[in-house]
Formats: sequence, C-alpha cells, structure tokens
Amino acid sequence: MNTMKKLSPTAITAIIIGVVAVIVAIFSISTYNDLAKQDQAVKAKWSQVENVMQRRADLIPNLTAAVKGSMSHETKIFDDIAKARQNYYNADSTTAKASADNEVNKSVGTLLNVISESYPTLASNDNVKTLMTQLEGSENRISVERKRYIEAVQDYNSSLVTFPRNLFANLMGLKEKPEFKADPEAYNVPKVDLSE
Repeated sequence: MNTMKKLSPTAITAIIIGVVAVIVAIFSISTYNDLAKQDQAVKAKWSQVENVMQRRADLIPNLTAAVKGSMSHETKIFDDIAKARQNYYNADSTTAKASADNEVNKSVGTLLNVISESYPTLASNDNVKTLMTQLEGSENRISVERKRYIEAVQDYNSSLVTFPRNLFANLMGLKEKPEFKADPEAYNVPKVDLSE
C-alpha cells in the first residue's frame, strides 16, 4: 500500500516557484555583497591616492618657504602653486580632485624645473635637496596608488557590465566609477633641446 500522497499540480508549482525564489534571493544577496565589497575597495584605493596627494601638498609649503626668499621675482610660480593648492583643497569629487591634482603637479613641476635650471646654488642646498627628494618620492607614491585605484575601478566597472550582474546593478541604481584620466597635456611629447 502506497502511503505517500500524490502532490497536486498547484503544490508542485508552488514548490518550484519557492525554489526559484530562494535561488534568485541567494544570487541577489551574493551579487549585492560582491558589488558592495568592490565599491568599498574602490573608495579605499581612492582614499590612498588622496593620502599620498595630501602628503605632497603638505610638503609644498615647506619647499616654497625654503626657496621663496631667493626666488622673490618668481611670483607667478608661487601664485600658481597657491592657486593650484587651493583648488585641490576645494575639490569635492574624485574627478575634481584628480583635475586639481594635475594643476598642483604642473605648478610644482615648474618650480622644480626653475630651481634646477636657474638656481643651481639653491638646488644644492641640503634642505632644498631633501624637500625635492621627498616631493619626487611623493610623485612616485601617487603614481603607484593611481595605478591601484585604476585597477580597482576596472574590476568594479567590469562587474557592473557583466551579465547577469548588470541586471541587478541597474535595479540597484549602481553606476560605473570614474576612471583616472591623465591631463590632456600629458599626451604631448615634450621637446628636449640639448644643443646648449
């Protein structure tokens, strides 16, 4: 004698719907958690970029103070540095910070070039040398951290556009993160004249 009851078609449908709903829920939670972790990784990488940019920004006043007295007629350079630093501190988004950082980089680069080329005695001063070395180290750190940020953004953005995650990303309103863009002037090949 068979003691098992035969399930009705309605019960079978309900079980199938329930199993599918559980699978979809698990997949949705897993996808959301993965995207949330990647989002946090991108934010952490950008924070580290800001950290090393801040280190450089903190060194700039020391360098300018060390050389300003000897370079008093170079006021445009110092004004450009001050303006660039102010724009950096006022920037309120990743894109604005990156753009302002390009300004800081250009203005400090100009200062370092002028010191090296026009003020060899000043460039040989131990304090100035130390500050210039620290700025160079900061530039290297910024480059490394930008690379890490770019990689984290690439991973996150790739996850957002990959099927079926893109469906959930759209439902959750997640958007791609901005990539770090080089200053358009970086594409121009610098002219080097060693004939002098």
